[in-house]
Amino acid sequence: MSPITDFELPSTGNKTFKLSDARGKKLVVYFYPKDDTPGCTVEGSDFRDLYAQFQASNCDIVGISRDDMKSHEKFKTKLSLPFELLSDTDETVCELFGVMKLKNMYGKEVRGVERSTFIFDAEGKLVQEMRGVKSADHAQAVLGTVQSL
Repeated sequence: MSPITDFELPSTGNKTFKLSDARGKKLVVYFYPKDDTPGCTVEGSDFRDLYAQFQASNCDIVGISRDDMKSHEKFKTKLSLPFELLSDTDETVCELFGVMKLKNMYGKEVRGVERSTFIFDAEGKLVQEMRGVKSADHAQAVLGTVQSL
Protein backbone atom coordinates (compact mmCIF):
# COMPACT_ATOMS: atom_id res chain seq x y z
CA MET A 1 0.00 0.00 0.00
CA SER A 2 1.35 3.38 -0.95
CA PRO A 3 1.62 6.02 1.75
CA ILE A 4 -1.11 8.66 1.82
CA THR A 5 0.16 12.22 1.81
CA ASP A 6 -1.02 14.49 4.58
CA PHE A 7 -4.30 16.28 3.92
CA GLU A 8 -6.54 18.83 5.57
CA LEU A 9 -10.34 19.15 5.28
CA PRO A 10 -13.09 21.16 6.95
CA SER A 11 -14.80 19.16 9.68
CA THR A 12 -18.08 19.26 11.55
CA GLY A 13 -17.93 21.12 14.83
CA ASN A 14 -16.40 24.08 12.98
CA LYS A 15 -12.98 22.42 13.02
CA THR A 16 -10.30 21.47 10.52
CA PHE A 17 -9.09 17.87 10.34
CA LYS A 18 -5.46 17.22 9.44
CA LEU A 19 -4.33 13.62 8.91
CA SER A 20 -0.94 14.13 10.57
CA ASP A 21 -2.66 15.48 13.72
CA ALA A 22 -4.40 12.10 14.15
CA ARG A 23 -1.16 10.24 14.93
CA GLY A 24 -0.88 8.62 18.33
CA LYS A 25 -4.19 6.82 17.85
CA LYS A 26 -5.44 4.36 15.27
CA LEU A 27 -7.72 6.00 12.73
CA VAL A 28 -10.60 4.79 10.56
CA VAL A 29 -11.28 6.98 7.53
CA TYR A 30 -14.45 5.95 5.77
CA PHE A 31 -15.67 7.39 2.48
CA TYR A 32 -19.38 7.31 1.76
CA PRO A 33 -21.44 8.52 -1.21
CA LYS A 34 -23.99 10.93 0.30
CA ASP A 35 -25.44 12.23 3.57
CA ASP A 36 -28.89 11.02 4.56
CA THR A 37 -29.20 8.17 2.03
CA PRO A 38 -30.23 4.68 3.19
CA GLY A 39 -26.85 2.92 2.92
CA CYS A 40 -24.92 5.84 4.36
CA THR A 41 -27.37 6.14 7.25
CA VAL A 42 -26.90 2.44 8.08
CA GLU A 43 -23.10 2.74 7.87
CA GLY A 44 -22.93 5.92 9.99
CA SER A 45 -25.33 4.48 12.59
CA ASP A 46 -23.29 1.25 12.84
CA PHE A 47 -20.04 3.19 13.38
CA ARG A 48 -21.91 5.28 16.01
CA ASP A 49 -23.23 2.19 17.80
CA LEU A 50 -19.72 0.66 17.97
CA TYR A 51 -17.95 3.95 18.73
CA ALA A 52 -17.25 3.12 22.39
CA GLN A 53 -15.53 -0.11 21.29
CA PHE A 54 -13.42 1.81 18.73
CA GLN A 55 -12.47 4.29 21.47
CA ALA A 56 -11.56 1.39 23.79
CA SER A 57 -9.16 0.25 21.04
CA ASN A 58 -7.53 3.72 20.95
CA CYS A 59 -9.13 4.47 17.59
CA ASP A 60 -10.78 7.57 16.13
CA ILE A 61 -13.21 7.61 13.20
CA VAL A 62 -13.89 10.21 10.51
CA GLY A 63 -16.37 10.00 7.66
CA ILE A 64 -15.75 11.77 4.33
CA SER A 65 -18.12 12.61 1.50
CA ARG A 66 -18.51 15.35 -1.09
CA ASP A 67 -21.41 16.95 0.81
CA ASP A 68 -21.00 20.48 2.14
CA MET A 69 -20.64 21.35 5.83
CA LYS A 70 -24.30 22.35 6.22
CA SER A 71 -25.39 18.91 5.01
CA HIS A 72 -22.80 17.20 7.23
CA GLU A 73 -23.87 19.09 10.37
CA LYS A 74 -27.51 18.16 9.73
CA PHE A 75 -26.65 14.48 9.09
CA LYS A 76 -24.37 14.31 12.15
CA THR A 77 -27.08 15.83 14.38
CA LYS A 78 -29.85 13.63 12.96
CA LEU A 79 -27.87 10.43 13.66
CA SER A 80 -26.17 11.72 16.86
CA LEU A 81 -22.79 10.77 15.42
CA PRO A 82 -20.03 11.01 18.08
CA PHE A 83 -17.30 11.44 15.43
CA GLU A 84 -16.63 14.17 12.86
CA LEU A 85 -17.62 14.26 9.20
CA LEU A 86 -15.24 15.87 6.72
CA SER A 87 -16.30 17.79 3.62
CA ASP A 88 -14.42 17.11 0.37
CA THR A 89 -16.55 19.13 -2.06
CA ASP A 90 -13.75 19.43 -4.64
CA GLU A 91 -12.88 15.69 -4.42
CA THR A 92 -9.19 16.34 -3.68
CA VAL A 93 -8.98 13.76 -0.88
CA CYS A 94 -11.34 11.37 -2.70
CA GLU A 95 -8.84 11.43 -5.58
CA LEU A 96 -5.90 11.01 -3.17
CA PHE A 97 -7.47 7.76 -1.91
CA GLY A 98 -8.71 6.71 -5.37
CA VAL A 99 -12.36 6.34 -4.35
CA MET A 100 -13.99 8.19 -7.26
CA LYS A 101 -15.57 5.65 -9.62
CA LEU A 102 -18.01 5.52 -12.50
CA LYS A 103 -21.22 4.01 -11.19
CA ASN A 104 -24.41 2.94 -12.87
CA MET A 105 -27.42 4.81 -11.50
CA TYR A 106 -30.81 4.17 -13.09
CA GLY A 107 -29.14 3.15 -16.34
CA LYS A 108 -26.86 6.21 -16.48
CA GLU A 109 -23.14 6.32 -15.77
CA VAL A 110 -22.37 8.80 -13.02
CA ARG A 111 -19.16 9.63 -11.21
CA GLY A 112 -19.42 8.98 -7.49
CA VAL A 113 -17.70 7.91 -4.30
CA GLU A 114 -17.13 4.18 -3.95
CA ARG A 115 -17.91 3.22 -0.34
CA SER A 116 -14.43 2.50 1.04
CA THR A 117 -12.64 2.40 4.39
CA PHE A 118 -8.99 2.95 5.25
CA ILE A 119 -7.39 2.01 8.56
CA PHE A 120 -4.26 3.73 9.86
CA ASP A 121 -2.15 2.55 12.78
CA ALA A 122 -1.07 4.88 15.62
CA GLU A 123 2.07 5.87 13.68
CA GLY A 124 -0.10 7.12 10.81
CA LYS A 125 0.74 4.22 8.49
CA LEU A 126 -2.02 2.93 6.22
CA VAL A 127 -2.44 -0.71 7.22
CA GLN A 128 -5.72 -1.76 5.57
CA GLU A 129 -7.84 -0.75 2.57
CA MET A 130 -11.40 -1.98 2.18
CA ARG A 131 -12.91 -0.92 -1.15
CA GLY A 132 -16.37 -1.31 -2.65
CA VAL A 133 -17.85 -2.37 0.67
CA LYS A 134 -21.51 -2.88 1.52
CA SER A 135 -22.84 -0.83 4.43
CA ALA A 136 -24.46 -3.72 6.35
CA ASP A 137 -22.09 -5.24 8.96
CA HIS A 138 -19.16 -3.22 7.61
CA ALA A 139 -18.48 -1.30 10.85
CA GLN A 140 -18.27 -4.58 12.75
CA ALA A 141 -15.68 -5.94 10.28
CA VAL A 142 -13.66 -2.70 10.60
CA LEU A 143 -13.78 -2.96 14.40
CA GLY A 144 -12.43 -6.51 14.20
CA THR A 145 -9.50 -5.30 12.11
CA VAL A 146 -8.80 -2.38 14.44
CA GLN A 147 -8.87 -4.66 17.51
CA SER A 148 -6.34 -7.00 15.85
CA LEU A 149 -3.76 -4.19 15.39
